[in-house]
Parts: sequence; structure tokens; C-alpha cells
Amino acid sequence: MVDQREFLIKLLSKKVKKYPRFSKEDIEKFCWMAVHEHKHGVLPSEYDIREIDEDLYLELLQELKSNI
Repeated sequence: MVDQREFLIKLLSKKVKKYPRFSKEDIEKFCWMAVHEHKHGVLPSEYDIREIDEDLYLELLQELKSNI
């Protein structure tokens, strides 16, 4: 059985890959955007400094780097 965290990582991973202009070179930015959107319900603005779940960000980044 897949736990909720693993399911969330897979869900966000798919979402990141569907972002317009997604690129491997900017993978950190796109992971940050996905985690920000997950936590706050909206994509970040240009100078958005609201906090994100750092652990979730790192897990998502690791997932994407290992599968791209």
C-alpha cells in the first residue's frame, strides 16, 4: 500500500512535468513552484517569500532527479 506522502510526491512530480516551459535545467525552481502551489493554493508571484515545506521540496526534487 502506498502511503500518503509517497502518493503526494508522485502527484506533484507529474504536476511539475506538466508546467509550461518545464526544463531539467530549472528543476529546482519548478519543484519549489509545485510545493508552493500545494501549500498556498496558488503559484508563487515573482518575489513571493512565503514559506514552503522544505522536506517536501527536497523529497520532490530527489524524486524528479532520479526519474528524469
